[in-house]
Amino acid sequence: MDTFFLALTLLAIPLLALLFAFSFLIHSLFAGKSTGDPEYPPVKGTVFHQLLYFNTLYDYQTQTAKTHPTFRLLAPGKSVLYTIDVRNIEHILKTQFEKYSIGKYNQDIVTDLFGQGIFNVNGDKWKHQRKLASYEFSARILRDFSCTVFRKNAAKLVSLVSEFSHADLVFDMQGLLMRCTLDSIFKVGFGVELNCLEGSKKEGSEFMKAFDESNALVYWRYVDPFWKIKRFLNIGCEATLKKNLKLIDDFVNGVIKTKRKILTIQQESNDKEDILSRFLMESQKDPENMTDKYLRDIILNFMIAGKDTSANTLSWFFYMLCKYPLVQEKIFQEVKDITISQESKPQIEEFVANITDATLDKMHYLHAALTETLRLYPAVPIDGREVLAPDVLPDGYRLKKGDGVYYMAYAMGRMSSIWGDNAEEFQPERWLNNGIFQPESPFKFISFHAGPRICLGKDFAYRQMKIVSMALVRFFRFKLAEETMNITYRTMFTLHMEKDLSLCAVPR
Repeated sequence: MDTFFLALTLLAIPLLALLFAFSFLIHSLFAGKSTGDPEYPPVKGTVFHQLLYFNTLYDYQTQTAKTHPTFRLLAPGKSVLYTIDVRNIEHILKTQFEKYSIGKYNQDIVTDLFGQGIFNVNGDKWKHQRKLASYEFSARILRDFSCTVFRKNAAKLVSLVSEFSHADLVFDMQGLLMRCTLDSIFKVGFGVELNCLEGSKKEGSEFMKAFDESNALVYWRYVDPFWKIKRFLNIGCEATLKKNLKLIDDFVNGVIKTKRKILTIQQESNDKEDILSRFLMESQKDPENMTDKYLRDIILNFMIAGKDTSANTLSWFFYMLCKYPLVQEKIFQEVKDITISQESKPQIEEFVANITDATLDKMHYLHAALTETLRLYPAVPIDGREVLAPDVLPDGYRLKKGDGVYYMAYAMGRMSSIWGDNAEEFQPERWLNNGIFQPESPFKFISFHAGPRICLGKDFAYRQMKIVSMALVRFFRFKLAEETMNITYRTMFTLHMEKDLSLCAVPR
């Protein structure tokens, strides 16, 4: 009998501990959160609901936002607010910009990957990086250099697709676009030839895989309450993340060291074409602060801005062209009309060489189609800030100091209250007035962010996407390998397709 009671006691202790922990969690979630106060947004669950809907998270948020444009999820020690209200977004990103920051909660989660890069810092560090980046993106030398790189890689991509087409093979368009944009950002950003598109450098492909996996694993931390314990113990997904980060760090540090050696040899030249060279020159003025670790962080932030946004958008763009063949033909006709050639079937090298800034500026329908893709499939589906002091949003709801505020670009693109009854339809024409592209407010079309933090590389991204699109659509007609194929996303910081985009290409 004593043995029985001893066993029962030993069993009861962990159960009581679990019950205590659960009670503490429930108390921390609901205590002091004004759950019944109409001055605060309605509560639609806790942050743990995101775990239940993780694989379709952005669609879950969309459905909730259709009935509650601003709502809350409860988290330990704070509330997390989500909104699609355009007025709120302008308030957060512009009108009351100084009241909102990245926030310690977000920084704790993403610092292992993004470090002290521009997307993860506030204050002086953000201003410093923003100033340097602003100068680079406005420089004529970078614009000319980037166009040369984009044209060269677009030609390579057409040649590769041509091989698949002639062999009547199905290919993964998303994979090709990822490799193409990675080659471009490394050449333009860091002056390095990766040649991922040609498959000649294995380390480049390994780096891309490690970076994409790290992107997803870090994002998982938002719904994993035990990630810090896993990181401390180096187990599970955190152990995998640590291995990937080691590979990323080794690769990037190698790039920095190589670039330093090249710059030492080329000291007499001030016409540095790539972005990293400019930052390295700046680091010579302030070596204590602009360390190799800091440069590594800057590089990876440019990576996610330069590779993921363009490659993901182009992937969804070609998916839309296959779903809407009439749009594909309209773009082809615009390309033909604007890039007049003596030959009915020009050589690819000749064709891309004639894509100038003036040519790109005339491609209004293509620009509209790419923008419509970004409306429905924004490169960053959700982004947010933390409020530094109590505030009241334009929709009347209150925020407490430390609350998180997230604006949902993916959900916004599907709201009839913002885009009309046809919001969920792919219609490039909504961006055109008498055939001329007409932009919308950046607080309504939030794909490139807005306010003081608006994306500096917006024109850079459109330039790359237009050149690649023009080259591919001019030489091929694309269709899905399986007409009934339904493509969905992988939940991570950027809107990456979950699986391959399997296409067939028919020569024109």
